[in-house]
Amino acid sequence: MKKFLIAMGVAAFTFVGCDDSSSASAGPNDEPGVESSSSSVTQSDAKQSSSSEKSSSSVNDTSSSSVKSGVSSSSGDTPKSYAEAKVMPSGTYDCMKYKCASMEYLNHEFLEAGRYGEILDERDNQVYKTVQIGDQIWMAENLNFAYIGVPYTYYDDTSDSTSWCYDNDPANCTKYGRLYTWAAAMDSVKTGCGFDKTCGLSGIVQGICPTGWHLPDSTEWETLIAAVGGGLSPGEALKLQSGWLDDGNGTDAFGFSALPAGYRDILDGAFNRGGDFTVFWTATEVEYYACSVTLNYFNGIAFMGGFNKGLGHSVRCVKNE
Repeated sequence: MKKFLIAMGVAAFTFVGCDDSSSASAGPNDEPGVESSSSSVTQSDAKQSSSSEKSSSSVNDTSSSSVKSGVSSSSGDTPKSYAEAKVMPSGTYDCMKYKCASMEYLNHEFLEAGRYGEILDERDNQVYKTVQIGDQIWMAENLNFAYIGVPYTYYDDTSDSTSWCYDNDPANCTKYGRLYTWAAAMDSVKTGCGFDKTCGLSGIVQGICPTGWHLPDSTEWETLIAAVGGGLSPGEALKLQSGWLDDGNGTDAFGFSALPAGYRDILDGAFNRGGDFTVFWTATEVEYYACSVTLNYFNGIAFMGGFNKGLGHSVRCVKNE
């Protein structure tokens, strides 16, 4: 019964299949509420589809950032490692210099071994952990930059923003990052990519990501999925080792540390499935829809499909070559 109800919830998404070059999908018995033929990404497929767009320049450049290696700065009183960070009564970690309450939602083994790098987003001084997986460098946390420049109205859903904290609770932004419409993820102010239309961009799209980073397209997600093993269980390797419903946790073998951030509905602005489901936007369009990658609590599938651009999904940025 629980899985049936969840299936009904996912069916509320407006869904279309991504094209052949962006298929990392499961069959209808694997992903609730989605009717799609079964296919998976292989190592050779990912190499063949490795994006030629990586040599292109960014479409827009609206922010600056700096990248550092190691777990944290050694200047001043900042702890040199996760193990030295002071555990606060709230269960978060006091890093003194940087805002890093989200450290408890990362792979602790990676933190203690210094296997994460860092990026400082100079737009709002937030620090994100980064991780290299194969030849790519990804943010190991969801983006939490507040994109509030464009009001949003759709049926009964009216907001002064196009990005939100789950349940409108700021603590969830610290934990999960923000949920963005696809237009916000693509930085509609600069690119003109909006709701209910196609924008036809090509090349690397910086979108809402910091300078030097960009919103990954479907082929870059395919490359990641292949790098963590492909097949029917890439989600297992991408999900954090804790925090998922009914012990639906992953191995987090590569430090990607995906959390179940849920999504925001397009019709009424309701927040759904926090704790058991997460969706990441890509920069790839499918007519009036955009491709997203979904992970859920009850299997290891990484499902790719086209969804309504007005939904609120998470964003992970990948570093430019």
